[in-house]
Amino acid sequence: MVVAVIAGLAAGCRETGPVAVLRGARGPVEVALEIAATPDARERGLMYRAALADGHGMLFVFDEDSDHKFWMKDTLIPLDMLFIGADGRIVGIRPDTTPLSTASIGVGRPSRYVLEVPGGTAARRGIAPGDRVELRGVPSP
Repeated sequence: MVVAVIAGLAAGCRETGPVAVLRGARGPVEVALEIAATPDARERGLMYRAALADGHGMLFVFDEDSDHKFWMKDTLIPLDMLFIGADGRIVGIRPDTTPLSTASIGVGRPSRYVLEVPGGTAARRGIAPGDRVELRGVPSP
């Protein structure tokens, strides 16, 4: 069993689970996802976390398209927030949000999903509004 796991890691196999593939100017970027699809999970989000590893993020799944608003109260790390429409296009990005802030964060456009990734990810990876996001293994709202 251990040999199979080591062989899989050596071959570059990823852990299975929900993934977002961001298709930006510098090529595709995979993000392993935690899903926040219930009201309680969306309210808790990434609060109290000391770190979020590169290549990981939390996807907030909503039942309807809306101009969703967030805040960073009790969130200890800067995040990039990618607001994604039902069609899979990024409708807006709020980069490097300020930890512990109670300011309202939105993009003024309807979205169905919001993806939070470590601060600076969008700039480093060339991700911009209008880019496409493919969601794999994500439950439908």
